[in-house]
Amino acid sequence: MNLTTNSKLSTQAFLHRLTRFLGITCIALLWGACATPKSISGAKPYPLKVCLVTGNDLDSMGDTRVEVYNGQELRFCCRPCVRKFYAKPEKYLAKLKS
Repeated sequence: MNLTTNSKLSTQAFLHRLTRFLGITCIALLWGACATPKSISGAKPYPLKVCLVTGNDLDSMGDTRVEVYNGQELRFCCRPCVRKFYAKPEKYLAKLKS
């Protein structure tokens, strides 16, 4: 074999390994991103079955949003509810005590 044939083989082998590595990495990242924990360890569990802000079913607007605030797990039906909560948290936290 001459020098050009050897460089082509090593380039092809490198590209094959790189493609395999990137494929496995993408699958691992997607798998991790899709995994949503049911509860966040170390936080007090969320006691309600509805959104803290609106009172709607948690899955009514798509995926449930989970936040931890001062050691308390909170669940919201959508991203705007999370923003509303952080604007006036004391107003909504009162719902957990009643």
